[in-house]
Amino acid sequence: MALTFRLNGETVRITDARPTVTLLDWLREEQGLTGTKEGCNEGDCGACTVMVTDSRGSKALNACILFLPQLQGKSVRTVEGASGPDGSLHPVQQAMVDHHGSQCGFCTPGFIMSMVTAHANGATDFDDQLAGNLCRCTGYAPIIRAAEAAKNAPVPGWIADEASFSFPEILRGEAEGRGAAPPSDKPAAAPPMLPGSADELADLYENHPGATLVAGATDVGLWVTKQLRHLPQMIFLGGCDDLKGIEVTDSTVRIGAMADMNALRAAMEPLHPSFAEMLRRFASQQIRAAATVGGNIANGSPIGDTPPALIALGATLHLRKGDSRRELPLEDFFLDYGRQDRGPGEFVEAVSFPRQPDALKVYKLSKRFDQDISAVLGAFNVTVMNGKISAARIAFGGMAGIPKRAAHVEAALTGQPWTAATIAAAAAAFDQDFTPMTDMRASAGYRLETARNMLLRYFAEQNGQTVSVLEVRP
Repeated sequence: MALTFRLNGETVRITDARPTVTLLDWLREEQGLTGTKEGCNEGDCGACTVMVTDSRGSKALNACILFLPQLQGKSVRTVEGASGPDGSLHPVQQAMVDHHGSQCGFCTPGFIMSMVTAHANGATDFDDQLAGNLCRCTGYAPIIRAAEAAKNAPVPGWIADEASFSFPEILRGEAEGRGAAPPSDKPAAAPPMLPGSADELADLYENHPGATLVAGATDVGLWVTKQLRHLPQMIFLGGCDDLKGIEVTDSTVRIGAMADMNALRAAMEPLHPSFAEMLRRFASQQIRAAATVGGNIANGSPIGDTPPALIALGATLHLRKGDSRRELPLEDFFLDYGRQDRGPGEFVEAVSFPRQPDALKVYKLSKRFDQDISAVLGAFNVTVMNGKISAARIAFGGMAGIPKRAAHVEAALTGQPWTAATIAAAAAAFDQDFTPMTDMRASAGYRLETARNMLLRYFAEQNGQTVSVLEVRP
């Protein structure tokens, strides 16, 4: 099929696009736009960052794990398009020069595009905005100073125009390819399928149950770039806008499977701020802008960060196959490592949980504070009435082959007085709930000890004690 999108202000039409060609490879190999760098090729370093804009706004994304079909009907800016048509520097480019923010220069294009996107969006939380861009030369200080210096400058017209562009016009563009996708000696793949709604997806997936569903590609992208897997048939879900919504009512919160992590964070901030704070540490800005709630659940990773929190909130998973739908408690979806209760042609449509007073705390333990995979993630939701624990939902990632509730710990707490003695007694039950593994992230003993400590931390915080892992006290 032909793909149409904008690149640095010009309409591009690619014929016979192979679905697993990444934007990074296409830019460098077919367009000669080598400013976009290949560093890690897995979405970790940010050297390949580009700005992608659609009707929902602009996002900084990693081109190395962004497949060409994901760009259909969108607009892309690379570092070559950060400056104006007449060569005028973008304010963040000039600030990087003025504040000596570049040394070897390899990482600089990615920083520039993250900063251009943040500047366009009016985002000034630069430590978060740039956490997905790695630099080994400058130590970040001059880069942050450059971002601060440019924050009040007007958005240049050529960037502002991206937001006002009528995106359906792209699909009517007739500018001829800049050619097809790069040639390949890999087995041929079927043309990509791009449903425009959940109904179209349900029909396609029921008829092609062996196809790979691609939402944000933050995981599937690595299947191609790192595992070199051949994906013969792919369904791209980016056009299913009806799966991207988050609905908050007086009784329920319903999150569409295609809602990205930044949207989830914004929705959780007023409801469950500890959940939102954990999501601030979920990978990086580039990954959060692409990764979806449905993908994080459906991939079934034992270290996926959203399932434990959602399980602790009592979440229900909504699945669909064709015209049939079913629901099940989220914790029942995970059967064993790599196995979920999802049949052929069935997909995650949404996840929901009851509105409730906020008693949720979510603790992420990782070797790096930012942009790291959890060694242990604990989610605690305990209800206390008249000094006694009336209910407890506690779930963990990283402690078993699946996201899992701490059933024995919950039982040891329920019905008991809300006291330090109860917490200490319940901590012993972690040995009955989990037999964690030892791997490169943590030993089994360390995981069990930190899980117990998270319960102690929860008790301390719920009783008004301020706890911060970013502070060191004697």
